[in-house]
Amino acid sequence: MESFHASLKKECVYPVPVFEDYETAAAALFEYVHAFYNRKRIHSSLGYQTPLQVEIATLTSQMAA
Repeated sequence: MESFHASLKKECVYPVPVFEDYETAAAALFEYVHAFYNRKRIHSSLGYQTPLQVEIATLTSQMAA
C-alpha cells in the first residue's frame, strides 16, 4: 500500500501545485486511480500485468471452468 501512495503522490498530486477546490482534487484522484493506475500501469506483484489484464484473465478462466 505504501508503494501505491508514493506513486499517487509522484504521478498525480505533486505535479499540481495547488488544486482549485475539493471537487477538482477528487476528480483528479478518481481519474488517476480508475483510468490510469488500474487500467494501464503494470504492477510487479501481478507478474508485470495491469490489474485489468489480471481481472480479465481471472474472469475468462472462471467462465471456462
